Amino acid sequence: MTSAPGLPLARTMVGSLGAAVGATVRVCGWVVGLAGDECCRRAQLRDVTGVVTLVRRVSGADVDLVTDSLASIGVGSAVEVMGKVVDSSTGLNLDVTELSVAGPAVADLPIDDSSPLSDRLDWRFLDLRRPRNRLVFEVQTTAERAMREHWREHGFLELHTPKFRPTPNQSGVELFTVGYFDRSAYLAQSPQFSKQMAMAAGFDRIFEVGPAFRAQPDATPRHATEFTSVDVEMSWIDSHEDVMAFEETWLRRVIAAVAVEHGDDVKSEFGVDVVVPEVPFPRLTLAEAHEILAAAGHQVTGRKQGDLDPTGERIVAEHVTRQTGHEFVFLTEYPEEVRAFYHMRLEHDTSRDKSFDLLWKGLEVTTGAQREHRYDRLVAQAQVKGVSMDIVGYYLDFFKFGCPPHGGFGLGLTRFLMSILGVDDVREVTYLHRGPDRLQP
Repeated sequence: MTSAPGLPLARTMVGSLGAAVGATVRVCGWVVGLAGDECCRRAQLRDVTGVVTLVRRVSGADVDLVTDSLASIGVGSAVEVMGKVVDSSTGLNLDVTELSVAGPAVADLPIDDSSPLSDRLDWRFLDLRRPRNRLVFEVQTTAERAMREHWREHGFLELHTPKFRPTPNQSGVELFTVGYFDRSAYLAQSPQFSKQMAMAAGFDRIFEVGPAFRAQPDATPRHATEFTSVDVEMSWIDSHEDVMAFEETWLRRVIAAVAVEHGDDVKSEFGVDVVVPEVPFPRLTLAEAHEILAAAGHQVTGRKQGDLDPTGERIVAEHVTRQTGHEFVFLTEYPEEVRAFYHMRLEHDTSRDKSFDLLWKGLEVTTGAQREHRYDRLVAQAQVKGVSMDIVGYYLDFFKFGCPPHGGFGLGLTRFLMSILGVDDVREVTYLHRGPDRLQP
């Protein structure tokens, strides 16, 4: 590219070229297609805002350096272009006057849009160039911004809790063990105990967006061994209903932000409408959910007694949508044997607890509960569950010196994206997926 005297033009994004017709501009992006004939060379350039056609006309046998470069450049190359914006019958073109190949593609692209997902994941950095994939992370960025805005307006502190744990969880399963100097440590499955410590510390309301780890050996479309967990904990609640009420208004705020900023693009790329939910969300007890499944002829398999399997979750969610038109449903009052020892039991039936799951379009996106904050009851519940005091002793200390009633929830960020975009595989909405069979890129 022939350098002009002084500083180069500021970069113009492709999406802004409509306001620059007749002007000379500088654009930067990737070559995504090539064409041409005897009198004209053409290429498609894409940046994060759109695609424009680059045009260089050939005058007789006069093939100059720019024309030759445009004809021979490889698809996938990163280029900088100077040219005049022209509004033609086929749309906006850029009549090229100068061209620089900033990063040449030295080989043919190994994947395209029709390649199998496993191949696209092998070349994830190339797959992420697709506008559809960028949109995933635009939605994620907008959603996280709206989450934080709502938390800030409601007095929440942001924490970053450690991901090395000194002890395993109560079951000792689905844990990654790592060497930690002269002993072993465990990667945190959630920040649960640290969140509750913040309640005992008087922080009142906290949130965290951070990594969590589950050593799940089976690869499924819903699971990953490393994922981003969105966690909330809040003090001075009356029951788990307060936690659910906060979550549904928070989610409504977040989904509304996505609908405003990306609704049209999500409809175009993913074929789904971003529906802003009404509040309150429908609620069903787990017993009522099992009645729905019995009427549908479905028997739950592969889960702890009393819980739902993925097919059961979809059947219940579809039933609720038919009855109410709502995409969400809270499932409440789980049997205590399928929930953690630290969940508070119902006063009128201690065989069930004050916990909940939230289903969105049939996918479990949240688990939450009111926690038991009274030391004596926590100790008793841990003993009934057979939890070792050596493992949870430091956790129980949080409640020896006065702790307010509290509760919270954890939401899987990738499951949020799966639901809002109507995607069936978590790998499609994860920047770099980690599973039993994938540790790179």
